[in-house]
Amino acid sequence: MKLLFGHGYLGSRIARLWRAAGQEVAVVTRSEAKAEELRSLGYQAIVADVCDPATLTNLPPAEMVVFAVGYDRRTAAEHSIGEVYAGGVRNVLDAVQGSGFGVQRSEKRSFANPQQGTGNPKLFVYISSTGVYGDADGDWVDEATPCRPLREGGRACLAAEQAITMHPLGGNAVVLRLAGIYGPGRLPRSEALQRGEPIDAPKDGFLNLIHVDDAARSVLRVEALIDSDRLAPPQTYCVADGRPGLRRDYYAELARLLGAPPPRFVDPAADSPAAARAAADKRISNAKLLREVGVEFEYPSYREGLAAIVAGRAS
Repeated sequence: MKLLFGHGYLGSRIARLWRAAGQEVAVVTRSEAKAEELRSLGYQAIVADVCDPATLTNLPPAEMVVFAVGYDRRTAAEHSIGEVYAGGVRNVLDAVQGSGFGVQRSEKRSFANPQQGTGNPKLFVYISSTGVYGDADGDWVDEATPCRPLREGGRACLAAEQAITMHPLGGNAVVLRLAGIYGPGRLPRSEALQRGEPIDAPKDGFLNLIHVDDAARSVLRVEALIDSDRLAPPQTYCVADGRPGLRRDYYAELARLLGAPPPRFVDPAADSPAAARAAADKRISNAKLLREVGVEFEYPSYREGLAAIVAGRAS
């Protein structure tokens, strides 16, 4: 059984890949309406809230758990982003501890907590963000780079990672720090470009990206290696295509593909989210992911990805 928290833009694709491989998939959602939709698609659906431990008591046993919960700012009055990410991760880890299929572990693995029972999930994957790094003045960063997040989201992701490290199940965890996810239906500023509107961001900062389908395949690749004892948790990987491009080049290419006017840039308001994103200028290395996980990207840079999306070839 695969257990998924967060059936959103990325999570839905992970679930589809599992189903295509003949796996049984259970999805946790806060919404009864979404649960009914998921059941109609053939998934087992559980209505629960990661911020409320009392709702996490009837989870099915699973050998793999993926936490891909996004933050819905429309419900910010209910829970802070830290409560959803770090608090949610702690609640889920507590809920699934001891509830797995009892997979026996290989002796050649080294786990952070060797005394934990064999009923725990074999693998816990947390979908984190490269926002944990903050600014590097355009330099390269990797898994060994100190984390100094500038934005609230990056701080919440880092707190969630730290919660995993401190938990008894942390030795079974893989943290995937994803670069900016793009794909079909998620090409920010495309409509503004077509209208000839300026982009409120510096034109010279680097964009680090990963196509959503390559991100989903990376999750399953990690799972396959751990299942075959070729990879042992705990691990942390940066999931990016490894070909960061300047913002001006990315939007110029998108405009060209859309048949839109060349992009124009204006300085964002000092207190805007765009300014905060632009302040964290860095280039994300995926060398460890390629070396240890051996991921082969269908979209090795944004150029191939954008071309497929605009042409309608991407799912």
